[in-house]
Amino acid sequence: MSVPHALWTSMLPADSTFAPDRVAVGAAGHRIEFADGSTRLCATSGLWNVPLGFGNPAVAAAVCKATHDASYLSLFRAPHRYAESAADALLELANPRRYSRVVFSTSGGAANDAAMKLARQYWAHQGAGFRTIVVGLRGSYHGTMYGSHALSGDDLLQSAYAVDRRAVRHVSHADDGDELETLLTREGSRVAAVVVEPVLGSGAHALSDTFIRRLLALREQHGFLVVADEVATGFGRTGTMFATDGWEAAPDVLILSKALTNGAMGAAVVLVGPRIASAFVRGGWTFVHGETQAGTPACAAAILAVIDELHRIDVTATTRALAAQLWDMARSLTADGLVTEVTGSGCFVGLGLCKADGSPLSGIQVLRVVSAIADNGVLVQPGPSAIELIPPYGFTAGELRDTEAAVRAGLSRVHEVSM
Repeated sequence: MSVPHALWTSMLPADSTFAPDRVAVGAAGHRIEFADGSTRLCATSGLWNVPLGFGNPAVAAAVCKATHDASYLSLFRAPHRYAESAADALLELANPRRYSRVVFSTSGGAANDAAMKLARQYWAHQGAGFRTIVVGLRGSYHGTMYGSHALSGDDLLQSAYAVDRRAVRHVSHADDGDELETLLTREGSRVAAVVVEPVLGSGAHALSDTFIRRLLALREQHGFLVVADEVATGFGRTGTMFATDGWEAAPDVLILSKALTNGAMGAAVVLVGPRIASAFVRGGWTFVHGETQAGTPACAAAILAVIDELHRIDVTATTRALAAQLWDMARSLTADGLVTEVTGSGCFVGLGLCKADGSPLSGIQVLRVVSAIADNGVLVQPGPSAIELIPPYGFTAGELRDTEAAVRAGLSRVHEVSM
């Protein structure tokens, strides 16, 4: 029996072992190199993190310079100019009329924790300490920190980890907001915030326009805060700089990570709207949250370089053009009976799968599909009874053809064996 390596990999059984063709040793452009000398095209943008390609020269140079100029500076009880510049640039990118302050974090999960704390503190200082409930969506993913683990709407062994979900509720996103309204009718005065992903990271299900309009109308009625988790959708992924740019009104909090540094640094940010920020300033309140590695000079340098690169490639035009080709591919796979449905938005596409009898695939069966596609040279993301395509923004027509060929070959092989 193979002995697992000392490295304990994420989201797999503890006895998992890996052949050399599954151990990554390098990455450049849109391809990952493995220990056996093979390479595979990455159609996941490095788990959403690397839309500008592995080893982007501008980002790498900026981080390198920052590590020489100021290898580390803290944001505990004092600012530094690198973080100030990055915060200014982020507000300019996201619209300074919508957001007025930036809190640095280190991951999407940690940033979701910070947002939940911020919302509850906002209401506590308003004299509404009974507003402690945070509402999320079933099927959502917000991370596996203590608070974000409770908020995530997937079954992620929350009961085994004793994650406290007493002040968390989950509702459907697929009913245009009926369940959310029912919950608010019953408990609206106790709800501090509703947290949503514009496109759910698990399964790539985009919120309907009706759901979004209803969410914003219910905010006006019940007063809760709206938190938009754009860890997966931010920075052009759906065809606008942020998926929430098209909303009739801004969320109160915007959470960003992944593409924020093109994967060069572990980083996230919480953009805070004026409703919350002005209340903290007027009240002289202290937000008790800090992370040692948040907003370091290297992190700030990577953010500024990414923003420059997004402008250089005209990211919205680029992603809209790529999305048109990606959705043509998805429709072709559907027409040929290889996938059952297509979900998502822009360059974030889910391909639904099922067994011959129409039942959904188990997680193990989905991983079998992903492995079969990898054997044909392309890496895709698993989802619930689905695979997801999240290509980097520089994907060429040839790389899309290679992706389609690998998906077709992988799905055909798995169907032949039978799932």
